[in-house]
Amino acid sequence: MIVLAAVVLLADQTSKVWAISALSDGERIPVISQLIQLRLLYNPGAAFSIGAGATWVFALAAAVAVVGILYTGRRLRSPAWTVALGGLLGGAFSHLLDRLLRSPGFGRGHVVDFIDYGGLFVGNVADIALVGSCALLMLLSLRDVPLGGMADRGNA
Repeated sequence: MIVLAAVVLLADQTSKVWAISALSDGERIPVISQLIQLRLLYNPGAAFSIGAGATWVFALAAAVAVVGILYTGRRLRSPAWTVALGGLLGGAFSHLLDRLLRSPGFGRGHVVDFIDYGGLFVGNVADIALVGSCALLMLLSLRDVPLGGMADRGNA
């Protein structure tokens, strides 16, 4: 779980450094016609810039998520749950770092977004990991796959 989280964190933060250095604020670079574009934004809020005035709340929520995932991760025996929680941990921790270390200041930092999905929303690599991990988490929950792997099935 920690290894996958570190890979997500490294990929997200590296891609953000690239985006900041290569993209001008507001510039649009088509990748797949109008479907996927590169466009640099600094997001003070959550998805779709919801709650832009409450950035500190998102920093606190990310910190709670990171602690909760680390706590839950101690019981992991299932490879699928390990992947799901590793992706969540990496994405949440990367967003937490943005909130803590980026401008305009500690606990109020804006998340760097640069992947524009047809004008619907703009995200980043951590968002991809978070959405994919949430989808896997829902699938595992619907299929009643236990955190502790198949050995826990008899104890549930």
